Amino acid sequence: MPQPALLAISHGTASAAGQAAVKALVDAVAERLPDVTVRLGHVDVQQPDVAASLDALPADQPVVIVPLLLSAGYHVRVDLKQQSADHEGVTIAAALGPDPRLVDALSARLEPLGLQPEDALVLAVAGSSDDRANDDCRTIAAMLADKLERRVDVGFLAAADPRLGAAVAAAQDEASRRVVVANYLLAPGYFHDLAVRLAAGAPVARPLLDDDAPAASLVDLVIDRYRDAIAETPLRRA
Repeated sequence: MPQPALLAISHGTASAAGQAAVKALVDAVAERLPDVTVRLGHVDVQQPDVAASLDALPADQPVVIVPLLLSAGYHVRVDLKQQSADHEGVTIAAALGPDPRLVDALSARLEPLGLQPEDALVLAVAGSSDDRANDDCRTIAAMLADKLERRVDVGFLAAADPRLGAAVAAAQDEASRRVVVANYLLAPGYFHDLAVRLAAGAPVARPLLDDDAPAASLVDLVIDRYRDAIAETPLRRA
């Protein structure tokens, strides 16, 4: 059996900066895996979509779809399964989060903001209609709180409460202190722009991927999701 291809599937974005940031991550993965066919597709907004990405690979090529998504919401649990259902030999890996490497990346993005002990910290997350995905984000907030040894509140940008604007306002009202927003978004785009607006002047950290080189730990994370899926596939088929 040939080596499974790695099909990285992002959410997709109309933002040129976001597209470039995600592509840089996938290019870095491909560089690390020279013997693996690595491709990028999208579950929404951009082309190629999942079906077109799979159609572009040889019919007998096994494929591991690695969701470039931070939590296991509707896209992971429903969309990817439906959109790959007509293709045999496809395994869907776990979402990227929760994972300690994402917490490390969040912490690194906060460093340029000069986070002080008296500052309040709010984690901006996209939000999902599937509360299991929201729970994944709450888990990341708890992990970040443990790492930084401080309280971390969560503010959602859509689909769940409290919304980011309300979370920032509540943190400001609590002690009239500076609020810093950690950014649990993969790349620039609509939600990052929304986070900046809703933060109402509070400093917002850069997304996990931006115009700099992707963190080596994030490249490792994608590769590990791919390898873990390969290791687990025989057990699922037995």
